[in-house]
Amino acid sequence: MKYEDAVKNAKNNIGSLCRACNICNGAACRNTMPGPGAKGTGDTAVRNFQKWQEIRVNMDTICPMGETDTSLEIFGENFRYPFFAGPVGAVNLHYSDAYDDMTYNDALVRGCAENGIAAFTGDGANPAVMAAASAAIRNAGGRGIPTVKPWSGAVLEDKLRLIQESDSFAVAMDIDAAGLPFLKNMDPPAGRKSVEELTQIIARTDRPFIVKGIMTVKGALKARAAGAPGIVVSNHGGRVLDQCPATAEVLSEIADAVNGTMKVIVDGGIRSGVDVFKALAMGADAAVITRPFVTAVYGGAEAGVAAYIEKIGEELKDTMEMCGALSLKDITSDMVRLPK
Repeated sequence: MKYEDAVKNAKNNIGSLCRACNICNGAACRNTMPGPGAKGTGDTAVRNFQKWQEIRVNMDTICPMGETDTSLEIFGENFRYPFFAGPVGAVNLHYSDAYDDMTYNDALVRGCAENGIAAFTGDGANPAVMAAASAAIRNAGGRGIPTVKPWSGAVLEDKLRLIQESDSFAVAMDIDAAGLPFLKNMDPPAGRKSVEELTQIIARTDRPFIVKGIMTVKGALKARAAGAPGIVVSNHGGRVLDQCPATAEVLSEIADAVNGTMKVIVDGGIRSGVDVFKALAMGADAAVITRPFVTAVYGGAEAGVAAYIEKIGEELKDTMEMCGALSLKDITSDMVRLPK
């Protein structure tokens, strides 16, 4: 299967809220929530995509020939490529009931693990979602990152207990989900966390903890102070706050500020292997891609996931070869041209 075939198939069963666009740029679904859009106008999701397109790569083929190595080592695990599938929750609400969160996470985790990368898994109010995600990750040899919402009290404790059973190599909290309307209505309420609260949460886990939803240098330094060894530069796919900068606009300054003291991952509008290359050149250790993986699952299950991974991986490899990088460590900031 090719990814183009998965896109065609997805158009028939992904539901009416997502168009399964050939290029997912946020324009068609801007303010559809429920759906893949945003609670506001969706301008941030569109901006995420646009800003990666404004960055150009510098071609340089006067360089040694050799095998191109796209592999990534992070938190003691080795992966075929430096990108991951992002977390999605409530898929039967935002897309269609062809999948629920349990079956979606299972297909995504398995498809990613079998093809050399890992998936961040989504969370939900139903405890069965995290239980199933943890089981899927455990069955994949721990090659996944369970991603917990910023719950409070006993709900969070139950989620962390389930995560312990996953044998995952890392765990994440998408603290940017604080802007989701349904979280604000929880009892106890879920949402923003202080540095002190985050410190306590991280201390209760026995594996690398990644804080997703960092958009400022100040936020990155607070996550580091809380003990997180990794962050995801993310605005929740532009879903939770209008007029927010794109992740591409803040990545370099955040990476420069932490200066190698923590792993920096980035998401938001990354849609090609060229975009992944740009992210690495701007200081990221890895990238996360989310919505196109939804299309891949709805259009071809594990085969669709495999096809999308191959597509992005080959684009990354080609860009590295044409810009003079034989390995990820060879990718440097002078290989991209930023807009002035």
